[in-house]
Amino acid sequence: MTPQDGWTAAMAIWWVFGTVGAIIFYGRFYVQWLASERRKQSVMPVAFWYMSACGSVMQFIYAVHLNSPGAAFGLCFNIFIYIRNLVHIWRERGKLTKALNIGAHAFAVALVAVATYFMVLTWLREYDATQEMTAEEAGRNWFWLGVWGVGQAMFFARFAIQWLVTELRKKSIVPPVFWYLSMVAGLLYAASFVQRHNWIFAAGTAATILIYARNIWFIQTAKQATAPATAPDAES
Repeated sequence: MTPQDGWTAAMAIWWVFGTVGAIIFYGRFYVQWLASERRKQSVMPVAFWYMSACGSVMQFIYAVHLNSPGAAFGLCFNIFIYIRNLVHIWRERGKLTKALNIGAHAFAVALVAVATYFMVLTWLREYDATQEMTAEEAGRNWFWLGVWGVGQAMFFARFAIQWLVTELRKKSIVPPVFWYLSMVAGLLYAASFVQRHNWIFAAGTAATILIYARNIWFIQTAKQATAPATAPDAES
C-alpha cells in the first residue's frame, strides 16, 4: 500500500505505524554504523538491541496487517535473541535483578508464542491466495518466496551464530560472520520484497546493505592492522 492508492484514514495510520517501525528497526544499523565510525572499528552499541526489540514487534504487526508471510516469519522469533543479548548486557553492567530476568524471559516467550500463531495465520492466508492464481502466477509467487526463504535462512543463521557465541562467552558479542551472512541475505530479502511490492520492507532492507559492507571493511582493515609483518626475503 502506497500513498497513491486512495487511502482511508485507517490505511494512513497503518502506513505511519509501519514506517515508524521500519525507522526504528532498520535504523538500528545506522546507530551501529555511526558508533563504528566513531571507534573506527565494528562495534555493537546497546541501543542496537533495544531498537531491535521494539522495531521487530512493530514490524511484525505491520507484516501481519499486510499479509506478508516472509516478513512475518522473519520477525517472529528473533525477539528472544534480542532479549537474551540485553540480559547479558544488564548482567555485565550489574543491572540484572531476578525480577527483571524472569520478566524479560517471560515477555519474550509469550511474545514469540503469540507471534507464532499470527505468523501461521499469515502463511495460511498466503496459501489460500495462491489457489486463486494461475499456475504461472502461483509458480512465480512461490519462486520468490523461495528466494526470500534462502535469505531468511541466512538471516536466522547470523543471529543463531551470534546467540551461540554470546551464550558461550556470557556477554553480547557479534562475530565477523554475522556481517557476511547479513550482506548476502539482505540482497535476497530486498529482491523478494520488491517483487511483492512491500516497499517499506524492501527500502529498509536495501538501506542496510551499505552498512553491512562498511562493517566488513572495518573487520578486514582490523585484520590487516593486526597481521604480523612478512619478513623480507633473505639475500642469496
